[in-house]
Amino acid sequence: MCKFKDESVFCPLCGHNASADNFWTTEQIEKGKEQAFNQVKRRLNKTFAESAKEFNRHQPKGGFLTMKMQFKGSTSSTFILPIPAKKELEQKIVCSKCGSRYSVLGSAFFCPCCGYNSVNETFDNSIKKIESKIKNIETIRKAVSEISADEAELTVRSLIESGLSDGVAAFQRFCELIYRENQKTDKKIKFNAFQNLDIGAEYWNELFGESYRDWVTDIEFRQLNILFQKRHLLAHCEGIVDEKYLKKSGDTAYKVRQRVVIKKKDVLKIVNLIKKLVDKIRTKIGT
Repeated sequence: MCKFKDESVFCPLCGHNASADNFWTTEQIEKGKEQAFNQVKRRLNKTFAESAKEFNRHQPKGGFLTMKMQFKGSTSSTFILPIPAKKELEQKIVCSKCGSRYSVLGSAFFCPCCGYNSVNETFDNSIKKIESKIKNIETIRKAVSEISADEAELTVRSLIESGLSDGVAAFQRFCELIYRENQKTDKKIKFNAFQNLDIGAEYWNELFGESYRDWVTDIEFRQLNILFQKRHLLAHCEGIVDEKYLKKSGDTAYKVRQRVVIKKKDVLKIVNLIKKLVDKIRTKIGT
């Protein structure tokens, strides 16, 4: 028996409740048109760019008169994953409250049937999504390569980098909700406080009398700090190293104006470390 009702559906991302026919919004339609237009534009621009290069290759050198063709349009855009690649990223979920089964691409915080939000399930599902993404990187690379080898590399790099960002976001959301449920005062939590290891540690110290450095080794904390700082660079500086990054991370592998490189092992490392911290927090609050 189907539990879902067309007259009441919840958005799995934000929890908004409305009838099923109200979710095909004008914004969604316009976004779809934009994606389609960008793909056509990208392919045309790529053709123009290749034509310009071909023209320049056939120009005589050292002559009295030389000509050069230059194309300035962009050949990159947000890539739409093909169906075989999307299947590998699909997240299947069972609501612990109403038992409804559903699947999503990306993050899901609320049951679309009953609207229930479990902070523990949300974190666990987010981690599973990240791990699945990394596990299936080569399958995704192969699927996209059938369309474009260049796009395959860009897509894979984007997915790996998003794994780092998604890990920090999952940790931030878990910590914020758990802290609010267990805090002993009405102290207002700073915006995105748990994306910053130093600020987040202060909150847990107030609540438990201990924090991250008590729960992981010194080496693990240094690794975690570097990965959090890399995530910050990707989110705010296009991944370009600056003096602030070098000072806060202590990372000696980069110099100013270089771009950080995120590898699969980096994503798996941050996942393992934040899972370790979350397990400690769960133990402290008795869940």
